[in-house]
Amino acid sequence: MAEGRMKDQEGGLWARLKRFALTDVGALMRGLNAEDLERMERVLIEADFGVPATVELTQALEDEVRKGKLKTEDDLRQALHGRLTALLDGAGNPGALARSEDGPTVILLIGVNGTGKTTTAAKLARRLQREGRKVLLAAADTYRAGAISQLQVWAERLGVPCVAGAPGGDPAAVAFDAIGAAVSRGLDTVVVDTAGRLHTQEGLMDELRKLVRVVSRRLPGAPHETLLVLDGTVGQNAIQQGRLFAQAVSPTGIVVTKLDGSARGGAVTALRRELGLPIRFIGVGESLDDLQPFDARKFAENLLAGPA
Repeated sequence: MAEGRMKDQEGGLWARLKRFALTDVGALMRGLNAEDLERMERVLIEADFGVPATVELTQALEDEVRKGKLKTEDDLRQALHGRLTALLDGAGNPGALARSEDGPTVILLIGVNGTGKTTTAAKLARRLQREGRKVLLAAADTYRAGAISQLQVWAERLGVPCVAGAPGGDPAAVAFDAIGAAVSRGLDTVVVDTAGRLHTQEGLMDELRKLVRVVSRRLPGAPHETLLVLDGTVGQNAIQQGRLFAQAVSPTGIVVTKLDGSARGGAVTALRRELGLPIRFIGVGESLDDLQPFDARKFAENLLAGPA
């Protein structure tokens, strides 16, 4: 059973749809029947699209087939690509982060432990450096001494200052001090790595709310960006994490990590649809340069094509 499921996952989404959902060459000519749609839904569910996105995609394709708009496999593929792109697309330029007109720009990174949040903070700092920004990193994940030391190592490699507190200290105090340090040093951007214990722990959410309040009092208008970092390999669990964090604070976008070829990319479509937040960046590797602005059209094409 498990081996069969693994084989089902081989190839890109389009290859799997053709192999398992379009086995009858006359399916498009006669219109997709219930069995065709059921097979298509199974492929999409196994690719981690989730039920709402799966239903939306299959119903849209079924309607176009019945109207005679899709008569060939290439027609269907192009229609699926268009639908995926529309589902994934967010407004504006995903990689263009806010810039404060008065004082430093404050960017918060939030999410549970294990999503790659601290590494993402360093990667983001690298991108901002290349845009000409003067960056300061803030190690406000005070509940993990490892996170503090890790961010300090990244800061040294990047040649940027890092403000950190003592392990177990107040995360909001670290963010407060970081903003003060950026102001005094004439720096224009503060990237704050926040605590990320289990998202079900109400204490963590209370601390995040407090951190946001303290930051906004220290610098009116801050935080200017709050990026929710989610692991693309955990599928539907990431959606639940996102919902809970969004109840505590107001994210401005999503960073999806660990999309190095092993993740089932349907989860990204589900995240975009279910959370209603734009995908801003994706992490595709471990190096500092492996944080890419999200391109919905390109991502949809790669999702359909799969590995070479």
